[in-house]
Amino acid sequence: MNPQAPFDTALLRNRRTRAAAGWPGFNFLKTRVADELAERLLDANRAFDIGLDLGAHGGELRTPLLATGKLSTLIHADSCEAMLAHAPRPAAVMNEEHLAIGDARVDFVASALALHRLNDLPGALIQIRRALRPDGLFLGALFGGETLHELRTCLAEAEAECEGGVSPRVFPFADVRDMGGLMQRAGFALPVVDADQQLVTYETVFGLIRDLRGMGETNVLNARRRKPLRRSTLMRMAEIYTERFSAPDGRITATFQIVYASGWAPHESQQQPLRPGTATQRLADALNTDEIKTGEKP
Repeated sequence: MNPQAPFDTALLRNRRTRAAAGWPGFNFLKTRVADELAERLLDANRAFDIGLDLGAHGGELRTPLLATGKLSTLIHADSCEAMLAHAPRPAAVMNEEHLAIGDARVDFVASALALHRLNDLPGALIQIRRALRPDGLFLGALFGGETLHELRTCLAEAEAECEGGVSPRVFPFADVRDMGGLMQRAGFALPVVDADQQLVTYETVFGLIRDLRGMGETNVLNARRRKPLRRSTLMRMAEIYTERFSAPDGRITATFQIVYASGWAPHESQQQPLRPGTATQRLADALNTDEIKTGEKP
């Protein structure tokens, strides 16, 4: 274990292996995201031969992506062999942070709800870009910064009240601005990043906790407190959650923010930005307004 890394990768692997047997009962978010990525693939102005599904879980991307007619072959890859057992073939066990493929080997890479749990997300994005052939496309979706903000708030307040301190318990998710910068640093051309929110309701907060366990998404932070939560703290958290985040029907709401990112491996055929000073029309003319130079009063 590397104590400097955010996540305990051995514990993450164990949690996901334990969750694998019941994964088909907890893949509802993955299925929704798969349909959204398929819609985005349809917007691409070209078709792709070989694609890689990175962090495949049970292979939920396969049917919607291939149904677009834009992709011929999809290879599923996941670091958890037990989870990958649910995926169709072809499939390969592969560490998402250390891609076991050479440069320029695939035309398309998709990743749905896997990149948020990597210790080196910038490095993974660079490897994805290198794995793409020129003019290859990357489509990614990962949990964003607003994910589970209700749970984070209630846990922190309950721990501070009942145990005199707060333990990190929820992943440090990236937001839209973070992801945009990372895509640029990784060398993707024409990067686009946006976000969507999925609101899921539960009878109680314990239903949410059950789903997080079923997804293999419980706390694996290296900085976590090693002692389990006291029962009194857990019950106080449930009370706070119900007080602050319940609907009129009494059900509680959990937010899952999904950050979507797309980018292309650079190619000479792609649209290039103009060099500074080469514009042929003034902005003021395009906006049909008067230009006010620096220092002049309007």
